This record gives sequence, C-alpha cells and structure tokens, in this order.
Amino acid sequence: MNTPDRHYRILVIDDDPRLRDLLQRYLTENGLEAITLPDGSQLEKTLQRFPPHLIVLDLMLPGEDGLSICRKLRSAHNAESIPIIMLTARREEVDRIIGLEMGADDYLGKPFNPRELLARIHAVLRRAPKHELAGAPTEEGLIPFGPFMLDLAARTLNRNGEVVHLSTAEFSLLKIMGQNPRQPFTRERLSLLARGKDHETFDRAIDMQISRLRKLVETDPINPRYIQTVRGFGYIYVPEDSKSGDGAANARKESCDA
Repeated sequence: MNTPDRHYRILVIDDDPRLRDLLQRYLTENGLEAITLPDGSQLEKTLQRFPPHLIVLDLMLPGEDGLSICRKLRSAHNAESIPIIMLTARREEVDRIIGLEMGADDYLGKPFNPRELLARIHAVLRRAPKHELAGAPTEEGLIPFGPFMLDLAARTLNRNGEVVHLSTAEFSLLKIMGQNPRQPFTRERLSLLARGKDHETFDRAIDMQISRLRKLVETDPINPRYIQTVRGFGYIYVPEDSKSGDGAANARKESCDA
C-alpha cells in the first residue's frame, strides 16, 4: 500500500479499545497520524486541538450515537467539510442509506480488514476537496503565525518581511513544532527530533532554547501565545490566537484520551 504524499491526520471514534489500538498502530505504520476517542464526549475539544483530515466514526457508540454525531458535524461550520467514513456491525441497508444521507462519505461494515479501511481512507481523501489543518505548513513549506513567516525551504523566519536570526537549534525546534500544530511534545521527544538519537537529552537545554525562541516570537514571553507550556509534560505550538491557560493545561489530558 502506498503511503500518502502529504501528512494526514485521521480521527478514529470507536468504543472497542482493541479496535482503536489496532487501527492506531496500523494507520501510523502506513504513514498516517492517528488519534482515537472512545465516544463523542471529547469530540469538540479534540477537533479544536487536533483537527483531522478525516474521521472514522462508529455508528453504535455509548451515549450519543454515530448518526447524531455525523449530523452535528455536518451542521458545524468548522467541521462540515471533514470527510467521514462510518463503521457499523449492522448489516441492514437502511442504516447505510441513513448514514450516507446524514453526510457520511463512505460506509464500511464490521468486521473488516484494516487494509480495506486504509484503501477507503485514501480513496475518500483523493475525492475530497483539499482540507488543510489550520496552522499547518502550506504546500510551499511556509508556516505563517501572527506577524511571522517560517520558511522551511529557505530555513528563515521573517517578521513583517524582516529576517529574524535563529540558531540551528532554534530553527530545528520551531520547525518541528510548526509542522505539528497543537501536538504536545515532551522535552525528550523534542530533543530527539531536533538533535538526533546520538545526543543526550538535557531538559534544561530544551527549556533554555524554548525560552530564547519565546523572546524572539512572543509579545509577552512570560505569557506565551504560540509556544505554550503543557504543565508536567512539555510544550505545544498553538498557531491561532489563544491564551496559555486551560487549552495548554488540558493538552496532555486530551492527547492521552485521544
């Protein structure tokens, strides 16, 4: 199976923990980013923090069922264009028809082969209008945030057209975080991605580099807007205007729940 030529994030909503774990591993191994939820209770927060390119949605869920969730997604301004693949153990044709009428883009009955789901995901994504994650890099490798523009190809950061000088380590950190908006990173993970596996992790070194970055890109480095702290975990890049309060503080919990 060919992997996609760009980075896609898939949200799987299913109450079966074994199936969630299986699909998360399988989709990740095939070049997709996969996050999961057991039901729809945390869906709104997840869409805000980790907006997906496609949702795999189980029809039979505890609490609010998949049809109701699908209907809400199609009526929500910020989620109406996200493709949806419905999953269900039901075999009746009427359920498939209702799901499609509610706005699902495809339908797959349980049990199924994960390879078939992967093929359907690729097919739906190819048909769907381009749906870029807010704050994610453009096809030209540009990451805009506030008055700044990070150019991944030129390895430069500009503020209102003027170059902001970054060290190699600072650029590497900003690149990693900019390519993964709203994704919490531990200090160890940031160090590994930015410096490679041959470098030892020093939490204080990462903290110092983050502190220097904040002085360059934040209006108020003490209360950062873009590079926020996830208490007891690490850091997260939030491209849209937001305060560093509840959103960042909840990021670790959301990432674990997802």
